Amino acid sequence: MPYGSLALPARIFLLAWDTGKNRIAGAPDLHYAVRACALAELAQRGLLSDADGIVTPVFGARTGNPVLDGLLELVEESRPRKWRGWITHKSRHTLDAVRDQLAAEGYLRTERTRIFGIFPSRRYELERAGYVEVLHAEALAVLRGPVPVHEVPAGDAALVVCAATGKLRGVVPGKERRQHNERLAALTDRAGAAAPELPELMRTLRKALASAVASAEAARSGGGGG
Repeated sequence: MPYGSLALPARIFLLAWDTGKNRIAGAPDLHYAVRACALAELAQRGLLSDADGIVTPVFGARTGNPVLDGLLELVEESRPRKWRGWITHKSRHTLDAVRDQLAAEGYLRTERTRIFGIFPSRRYELERAGYVEVLHAEALAVLRGPVPVHEVPAGDAALVVCAATGKLRGVVPGKERRQHNERLAALTDRAGAAAPELPELMRTLRKALASAVASAEAARSGGGGG
């Protein structure tokens, strides 16, 4: 996927954008999927590891990407947590940082508005619809094939796994998740191709994301609001 310098959290944010409606749609738990992508990329870069289920950073390491580095700093400064804990803890901070980064780099346009004519707010509109449409098409190609899983870049594999597990319905509808469940399992391992310990870590991360999303869905259906 030729997406320049965009990291996985930014790419999954754009994947959730409905270009027809010009807004994010079908992704109520996008903040969890964005955080999972950030964790996956840091792990792929060797900056996060698993120590008996605990997310462990390389202290002092930085990537130069403000979103990834912001999460690294948060992990360093916080009490130890498991992967599910890091998917949910202050996950909207990462979502906001991604949105600000995309606006600064010209992928989104920001307009200042007022709610009810009183409360200041910001509205975001997509500036690069063609880019997002290509991103969608390439993500679906990773999910459906025909490219063999072992030829899929590890980052692309992680992106699609997080999009499916995070239930971004505009990208991977429920029917597609079920239909391609075996390929998603293989893509999960492919996301950890860089090091022997990474496939198990990616499987753990996928389970943690699925658990966080399931809990949010249960809260919404029970009137808890997620």
